[in-house]
Amino acid sequence: MAVKLHRCSNLWVKLDGHPCWRVQKALDEEGIEYEIVTGPWWPSKRVELERLSGQRKYPVIEFEDGTAYRAESKEMAERIHSGALLEGHGASASGDGPG
Repeated sequence: MAVKLHRCSNLWVKLDGHPCWRVQKALDEEGIEYEIVTGPWWPSKRVELERLSGQRKYPVIEFEDGTAYRAESKEMAERIHSGALLEGHGASASGDGPG
């Protein structure tokens, strides 16, 4: 897998305004291979997410080199669509994301 998408467990929510779906959809549209990692619903339980990214909000993208990227979901989607997501992380944008 090129990246891991840490997101909420509400995989059924596919509304454009939902932050996790917005980022997942952008990854799909750009053909970036990823693995979904669902996490706890309650922010107080997101200890592992905080260890990874320094905060407890979804979504978070984890790169193969162990670094993480977190911003507002609209900004994350724009970065994905611009082709800049994988710059400097040694990952390729090949493969299909889960559908």
